[in-house]
Amino acid sequence: MRLALTVNGPGETAGWARPLLSALYRREPEIEIYAFLVPDDFATGNEAPMLRAAFSKAQVFEPSRYLAFALGGALEGVPDRVDGVLYLGGDLMHAARVRARLHGLAATYKFSRARYASSVARAYAVDEANVAQLEAWGVPSERIERIGNLAIDGAFEQAAEPLPPWFERGGIVVLPGSRSYEVEHMIPFFFTAALRMRAERPSIPIAFGISPFTSLDAVEAAIEAGGDPRVWSKKGRLIREGERAWLAERDGKRRFPIVRESLAAAAASGLALTLPGTKCIELAALGVPTIAITPINAAELIAINGPLTYLNRIPWLGATLKRAVAVRISKRFRFHTQPNIDAGEELVREFHGTLTPGRIARVALAAFDDASWRARVAEQTKALYAQHAGAADRLAESLLTMLRENH
Repeated sequence: MRLALTVNGPGETAGWARPLLSALYRREPEIEIYAFLVPDDFATGNEAPMLRAAFSKAQVFEPSRYLAFALGGALEGVPDRVDGVLYLGGDLMHAARVRARLHGLAATYKFSRARYASSVARAYAVDEANVAQLEAWGVPSERIERIGNLAIDGAFEQAAEPLPPWFERGGIVVLPGSRSYEVEHMIPFFFTAALRMRAERPSIPIAFGISPFTSLDAVEAAIEAGGDPRVWSKKGRLIREGERAWLAERDGKRRFPIVRESLAAAAASGLALTLPGTKCIELAALGVPTIAITPINAAELIAINGPLTYLNRIPWLGATLKRAVAVRISKRFRFHTQPNIDAGEELVREFHGTLTPGRIARVALAAFDDASWRARVAEQTKALYAQHAGAADRLAESLLTMLRENH
């Protein structure tokens, strides 16, 4: 059996594709997987290598190779046809283009469009609200199957990774994100906050969970540059010793270890600091008390879904326009994290607006000291997503049934 899928950025690759492919290979070791990484503004460029390293049997294609294929070119390693094509991230038109080249039944996860609705053989939904969305997009209800949120299984899978023996448990872990502007500006921001926390509470272990999608060279460039002046961050340096690395002050006296197994580190910590995104759902599922910040100090640097993200490239007024749009979007919504939206209350502590590292250091220490809050939200957030566990297995089983019917 042959399955092609389209996937894009780091969140979808690690949170959706990885748990699904694990489940598919467990059930059908001989299945042929063709994973097309499609163009995406949030991609890091390391998605394809990660999938290859995790799944040696899969055929994985970078965006440049996919584009040549989508435009009609030949692509070594791709068959003439497959049994199914699954949309698992990126623009839906890419999945439609792969299907036009390789045929097979069409399936989609979470998203659809009216123009593609009639051609979808299976539409997989995260929850009942998503079922309603798919129906509104024109997908016939009998073709919709609620399977849950794949990111939950992705979180459990990543949290099970063994931690290095030097990692100190029970402290604070910082997850600064993997998008380019997050690496460039938020690593220095959180580093400066960590310095303040270390000065006030030297006994609390603090580590940085850096995504495997982010190279240490990029981390080094970010910490040496210190980010945009408007994030009020200090410059530092990256120290490398063998396989270990630290973010450190210029003199090296205060340093914070970098751990690549970020979710495993978070699960073993008392508090996580991060940004809104998939990570907040993953942390909630693991029961990790979390603070998520949305700084708009330099709002025009933020990536926005859709064409608005390119506003700052317009000469003269572009940056001003994008800043205004980003500020308006930030103020429009009460909550910026999905767990709070799903719960209808603030389980993840959120801070929006013009933020300083010193303020975040203070609120992080206060949250770490609030043992009753941490115990309460750990149980509440785990319960919020408990029903989604096993989504990858449910999706894999349904997909294999579909593929067998078309094989």
